[in-house]
Amino acid sequence: MPIAAVAVVAGAVGAGPVIAAVQGDPALPERTAEQLLADAVRASESGLKPMSGTLVQTSSFGLPGLPQVTGTGGSSPTALLAGSHELKVWYGGADKVRLALPGRMSETDLIVGGGQAWLWESDANRATRVKADPAELAEHGAGHGAGHGAGHGAGHGAGHGPGRGTHGPGPTGALPQGGTPQQIAQELLKRADADTAVGVTSNEKVAGRDAYQLTLAPKDASSLVKEIRLALDGETLTPLRVQVYAEGSAEPAFEVGFTTVTFTPPAPENFTFTPPPGAEVEEKSLSDLAPGLTERQDKGEEMKGEAEIVGKGWTAVAVLPFSLRDLQEGKPEQAPGGEAAEAARDADAVAEALLKSATPVSGTWGSGKVIRTKLVSALLTDDGRLLVGAVTPEKLVEVAGRK
Repeated sequence: MPIAAVAVVAGAVGAGPVIAAVQGDPALPERTAEQLLADAVRASESGLKPMSGTLVQTSSFGLPGLPQVTGTGGSSPTALLAGSHELKVWYGGADKVRLALPGRMSETDLIVGGGQAWLWESDANRATRVKADPAELAEHGAGHGAGHGAGHGAGHGAGHGPGRGTHGPGPTGALPQGGTPQQIAQELLKRADADTAVGVTSNEKVAGRDAYQLTLAPKDASSLVKEIRLALDGETLTPLRVQVYAEGSAEPAFEVGFTTVTFTPPAPENFTFTPPPGAEVEEKSLSDLAPGLTERQDKGEEMKGEAEIVGKGWTAVAVLPFSLRDLQEGKPEQAPGGEAAEAARDADAVAEALLKSATPVSGTWGSGKVIRTKLVSALLTDDGRLLVGAVTPEKLVEVAGRK
């Protein structure tokens, strides 16, 4: 059994072989948390099964000013931070993938098959042949939904890099990146540890299928995360839905899951594409389709390397050098046209809205501004530090004093 599987099972044992009480007869055989986690890890080792279905992501992070800057469209990445967004998926193997992102009056499709890859944008009547290895593109598309994926959320892991703590399932760990429940679930399962209360029920229904529900809840009361619920298909143990609840909220702050799903190989015609007559046809590389992606990834890796992690698990806090000047220098002097320009403008508007909502705080360590959302708090100090975690602002102020 690989190390990841051992860690998952050990975490479940540490939390206790819990079976939550349920009303009515369970639709599936009961499993302890240990059994369910171990079986899920074994099932994941065989890879994703051929399937098709519809994913829906719903986000309500409580980011101030967000509805005004993202509007009602779904093409800008910042639009995924609020409201609901749908992604249709067909998966026949690593070299057979189709993703469709419906819009109001249009649809964007990524089609990988037959040794080639196409991006179809119906609103622009444009077909783009993508210059990349199809398997690489399929992996990129499955994780990002053709640039607009269904699984992006707030809280990119702060639990990375050198520091005084370790990194568990929480926040900064609570919302790992990934475009499907499968990818999100695998990371969450790895992070289950002794800081987590684990429970399981066996009478859930997701996308019309019987499912187990695994519940992960932090034991530390200073976490903003109330619990994470992971629904696993009762037959295949494929993750069907992930829900993240914030403290004090009855509805999920973040949810991504299937509303329909079928575990049969999709028809071959789903993976073929011919540009329609009159369509504009062009050829681009992956870097052309995602301008600035490499630079942003490099910057992210640089920041992770500079981060110090204070604490562990759900209440880990990342501390890294950062200032308002860094924010201004990170903006491009002149954004390109089209969707890239729209995305840049939306990102700037989100940052400005967050800064306007910041509350002044001070202590023996100095002063700064704190921003709180449902799942993540951030403190920007006047002495050039950024503290981020899925913890209360009071916890960040406490950590800021540990110079």
